[in-house]
Parts: sequence; structure tokens; C-alpha cells
Amino acid sequence: MPILVSFFPIPFMAFAIFQIPPSIEPSIIRRYIIFPISENWFTFAHYLCPAMKQRILFVCLGNICRSSSAEGVMKHLVEEAGRADEFLIDSAGILSYHQGELPDSRMRAHAARRGYNLTHLSRPVRTEDFYNFDLIIGMDDRNIDDLKDRAPSTAEWSKIHRMTEYCTKFTHADHVPDPYYGGSEGFEYVLDILEDACAGLLDSVSG
Repeated sequence: MPILVSFFPIPFMAFAIFQIPPSIEPSIIRRYIIFPISENWFTFAHYLCPAMKQRILFVCLGNICRSSSAEGVMKHLVEEAGRADEFLIDSAGILSYHQGELPDSRMRAHAARRGYNLTHLSRPVRTEDFYNFDLIIGMDDRNIDDLKDRAPSTAEWSKIHRMTEYCTKFTHADHVPDPYYGGSEGFEYVLDILEDACAGLLDSVSG
């Protein structure tokens, strides 16, 4: 299905106009035919092209331990499965305190022993993330509550999930604990949960 896309630069905003196939419902056209790229571009493109990448954002408090590790584990899993081109995987933090920093050195060391190279630079959650990602996965109840508070509307709440929802082995775990103030056992436990949950997540989105 050919789609013609044109972009018109306007200060602080960009717009797109599509040549819409006649099969697309008029209500969809009215909603998305002309729109700010930062808000609805990914939603509309995903509607037209369902084969687009599955977009997953992992979120924790500072984006230097749990969510950055979840990103690393998930990327490793999809690469091993030969499906890296099917996914866009990222992570972010509720707070911007560590913005631009690499993951915690202890987290990187423990992850490296399992074959994960954590190179993500911390960034905070942005409003456009709620439009640009299919799944936004928090590590604990506080993350979930904060994400719901930051969502542009309750319509985006359906994208928000808890990491442990996808566990198949650590089914007793109701959150991924923050290892920042603990010892090495905490970092190992976090990786154990994330490996289990990410494997379950991959199965879930593959079904």
C-alpha cells in the first residue's frame, strides 16, 4: 500500500500530510490526516503499517539500574532470537537527576558477567513517549503511579504495565526492587527477575 508522506518545517513543530488509501475510515483520516509529529505520528503510522516495530519503553526511578538493565536484557534476547529488526527498545526514568549518565557502575559490572553490555545514557520520561511506544513498563507501583500521572490522558494508561506481570518463574515477585542502596545480592536478584520477565514479555508480544 503506497503512502506519500510530506513534511513541512514550521518553527517548533512539524506536520505531515498523507495520501490516504480509500479503505481507511473517514474518522481516522479526520483525526490524523494533519497532526503534530511529536504527538500522533507513530500512532498513525502504526495504524497504516501494522508490521512496524514493536516499541517498548522500560521505566524506573532514575534510569541507571533497573530500567537500563531491562533494556539491555531485552535487546539481548531479541538479538539472540534473530528478531532485533522487529523491535525498538528504550528506557527512561521518572526523574532527570542522572540525565546523560551511564548506568550505575555496579549494575554494569553485574550485567557484564551475564553478557549484557549496558551503554544506555539516562534520560527522563517525556510526554511524547506515551504516543511513541506501544508498551511502557514500570518496575514498581510507584513507577506505575508516576507514569499514570504523567500520561497526557487516561487513554494511554492501557500501555502502562508492571515488569513482573511477565514473570513465569518469579511469580511471587510483585515488583523489581531498586538495588541502588543494597549489596551485590540485590543487583543479581534484579537481573534474575529481569531475565525471567523479559523472556515472558517476548513470548507475550510474539503471541
